[in-house]
Amino acid sequence: MEEAETAEEALAKQHRKEKKDLQAKIQSMKNAVPKNDKKRRKQLTDDIARLEAELNQKHEEELRQLTNSTVTDKVEEVVNGIETIGLDTEEQNDGKQSRTSKAQKRREKKAAMEKEREARIAEAEVENLQGSRHQESLKLQQKLAERQLQIREIQSDGHCMYRAIDDQLASRGQGMGLKELRAQTANYMRCHTDDFLPFLTNPNTGDMFSADEFEKYCSDVESTAAWGGQLELRALTEALKLPIEVFQADAPLIKIGEEYDKLPVVLVYMRHAYGLGEHYNSVEPLKELSNEDEG
Repeated sequence: MEEAETAEEALAKQHRKEKKDLQAKIQSMKNAVPKNDKKRRKQLTDDIARLEAELNQKHEEELRQLTNSTVTDKVEEVVNGIETIGLDTEEQNDGKQSRTSKAQKRREKKAAMEKEREARIAEAEVENLQGSRHQESLKLQQKLAERQLQIREIQSDGHCMYRAIDDQLASRGQGMGLKELRAQTANYMRCHTDDFLPFLTNPNTGDMFSADEFEKYCSDVESTAAWGGQLELRALTEALKLPIEVFQADAPLIKIGEEYDKLPVVLVYMRHAYGLGEHYNSVEPLKELSNEDEG
């Protein structure tokens, strides 16, 4: 029992130190970013939340491991105690040394595993900061901030483009729903075949879609989770008679339907947002960085 209490006290002391070190690091990060730099302050808020979440998760895992280790040791003590009944003093001492050795090996193995896990976390953090996803996000945040906008996350399920547009319309009190937007897209394409058919080819033959293939394409647009792209955006622009603007990290702003003199629907196109690749998000007005404790 004394050994378990000592381990708990040591872990609690370690956790207090790590929390104190993190708070010092956070304060240093805050001091390094000017208060009037809204883009960097927004990123700072996200970084702080991530660091705090990672530390809390690490502490919870360490406490769980310590608890499991303590329970295992107690069970082994009971079992070994029963097995040593009737043994002479020398045999009992040998058994006690064996138990101590096994417990020590378990602790050393867990410590090595934890060290390896922390190394993987550190490597992943560096990779994320340098990776294409993070860089894309930074570029988009900068572009959107110039329009006083920020990304509004949309779920990734194949319907993201339509969901993002509906999110924009709903913010104006004009939401239509996913099913209606898909139906209008497909109907417009069917009624204007000549505007879309030349851009659709069979991936196996390279030939332009046949009438049946085009109908199958429109049917998928209407009733499946088929991913939407430039053709569907063009169809929706005409069907809704609304301009659509699409922000991209490494390309100029795409403007569709500029002939319509109305407030544009604004989307964000991301190539590296998820493991599956391309994704559309909506936007919302840029929020001020919440008040922070400068103490």
